[in-house]
Formats: sequence, structure tokens, C-alpha cells
Amino acid sequence: MIVIIDYGSGNLGSVANSMVRIGLRYKISGNASVLKKARMLILPGVGAAKKGMSNLKARKLDQVIIEEIRIGKPFLGICLGMQLLFERSEEGNVECLGIFEGEVIKFKKERKIPQIGWNNVAKVQFHNFKIKKIFSDIPDNSYFYFVNSYYCLPKDKSIIAGISKYGERLVSVIVKDNIVATQFHPEKSGQAGMQFLKNWRNLC
Repeated sequence: MIVIIDYGSGNLGSVANSMVRIGLRYKISGNASVLKKARMLILPGVGAAKKGMSNLKARKLDQVIIEEIRIGKPFLGICLGMQLLFERSEEGNVECLGIFEGEVIKFKKERKIPQIGWNNVAKVQFHNFKIKKIFSDIPDNSYFYFVNSYYCLPKDKSIIAGISKYGERLVSVIVKDNIVATQFHPEKSGQAGMQFLKNWRNLC
């Protein structure tokens, strides 16, 4: 069963509805023991990094997530759920989960912040088997729905699977071993988003 992690910062309803649409059984939980029993984990996210990390720590879920990722459990991070995988976020100057080296920074002020709406995603690293799978039946430069004021800067460029532009180049998809994460909201991204979630299901 998939567990959608409830930590007080997620768009749980829309993510849950998307699981129904792609035919997957799910449970919403903020209980550490439930997360450990799950076959797959989803960390959704809406809101600020500082509050998100505070909520994870208050529920003692931060270390559980780290441990479950490290043992190879399939994991999907969405929006803030992607940003929290990095070492640090400028949003509240907070230390995050540290799964990936790198930081999360704010868009430059000449752009309207936050980015809200549709933006295209360009695939990269076509030779990578997992990246091919996650974008299966999704045309290059397809549009997905974004809501973000900050974006990720990974030190390891090999984890970058998709890029977008909003004034500057930003990482919109990362893929590494058992981890897939998106800056956009696949559950709000129409047909392309549903196909992305199906591909994640199939990849796992």
C-alpha cells in the first residue's frame, strides 16, 4: 500500500484523488509505524519549508523518512516534498532532510513570485533507464502545474531528470535510485500529470 505522509503541510485530498484515478490503494497517515509498513511513500507539500520541517520533527517523521529512503523504499516527493529532500532552504533558513546535497533558493525579484500556473518541462538524460520510464508516453516539453517561490539547486547534476524556466533555469524533476521528486504538482497537471503518476507506479 502507498502511504501519503500527513505532516500538516500537504495537499492530501488532491494527491489521494489522483491515487484513486490511477488505481492504487492508499492510506493517509502521520504515524511512523504505518510509514515503515508502507510499500511506497509520497511526501506532498504546500507551504513553507520551515513549517514543513518543524511539523515533520514534531511528529518524529523526519528520521523515519530518511531511514525508509535509505533502505530503498520507493519515494515520491511533490513540490515542498521535493525541496525538503535537500540540505537547506533559504525559506526560513532551515536545515532540511539532507538526502541530497544542495540548497533551495528564491526566485529573483524581477519575476512574479510565486510562480503559479502551467510551465513546460524539458526532459534531460535520455539515456537513463529510469528517466525514460518516468517520462514514458509524455511528450517532451509537456506542461505541468507549478506553485512555487523557491527552487532546488542540486550539487549532483546527475539526479536532474527535467528542467523548466521561470526567468531562470530550474530543476523540475529529479530521479535517483528509489527517489522521484517533482517541483510541479502532478496531481493537478491533467493528463500529463496522471501519466507521470502512472509511470511512477509502474517504475516502482
